Amino acid sequence: MDNNYKEVSKTLWIILFANFLVAIVKILVGNIVMSASLIADGFHSFADGSSNIAGLIGIKFASKPTDKEHPYGYEKFELLSSLFISGMLFFISGNIVMDAFKKLFNPTELNISSYSIIAIILTLIINIIVASLEYKKGKKLNSNILISDSMHTKSDIFVSLGVLFTLISISLGLPNIIDPIASFIVAGFIIKAAIEIFISSSRVLVDKKALDTRKVRKVLDEYLEIKGVHNIRSRSTGKKIFLDLHMLLAPDMTIKTSHDLIHKIEEDMKENIDDKIQIIAHFEPYYKDKK
Repeated sequence: MDNNYKEVSKTLWIILFANFLVAIVKILVGNIVMSASLIADGFHSFADGSSNIAGLIGIKFASKPTDKEHPYGYEKFELLSSLFISGMLFFISGNIVMDAFKKLFNPTELNISSYSIIAIILTLIINIIVASLEYKKGKKLNSNILISDSMHTKSDIFVSLGVLFTLISISLGLPNIIDPIASFIVAGFIIKAAIEIFISSSRVLVDKKALDTRKVRKVLDEYLEIKGVHNIRSRSTGKKIFLDLHMLLAPDMTIKTSHDLIHKIEEDMKENIDDKIQIIAHFEPYYKDKK
């Protein structure tokens, strides 16, 4: 496992323990005060921790070196883990909605105390720290799993704010019906996070265009040796971007010159577009009088 994946794995372990701590506190306090929204929020936090486990498994596979059967590597396993997280969130949100419906037609008297409100505030602070750390690490390490999971944790912050508002509102005398309504809102945040994770991961898995073709052409236009370019295609594995294209060059250009040219172009694109680019070029002879 290279240093990049080691850092991702280390971050996931730290956040795993933080998420489980937050989840346990919320579920325990939620059962004490009989709050459906707080219990739902606790399971949301528990899902954050479970997603970290899925991420650790994905990273274990994604960090494997290339081999004969997988010449492009195993990096997309990280994206598969993100899709697993997305599916798990859809399942959990469904359970929360069902429980909220039960509470809606069979409301339960809540036993709200200052301790429950303090517990929510403390877990909210932890969530803010966790989401911020995970997102920054994800950007620094270019880790799809960390960025996806931080989106999930970030939604937990808004969910916790909603639950906190619910508990305070009920303690001030508002009806208990607010509790299951808040659970529906919790489920909505979870579904939103699941959809965002699914879309961002599936784009890479189905080889969606990874680069803006106009930016590629802008770099190539600076090279007088290139007489034309077509069939520009790009895709990503999450960690690398593969760009392949057809280039028209002078028919008498030597193999060494064309080889040096493509390496120069690759370095130029890494500097001006993305440092993860790897170019595969197909050279074609250019004839001035050819139509």
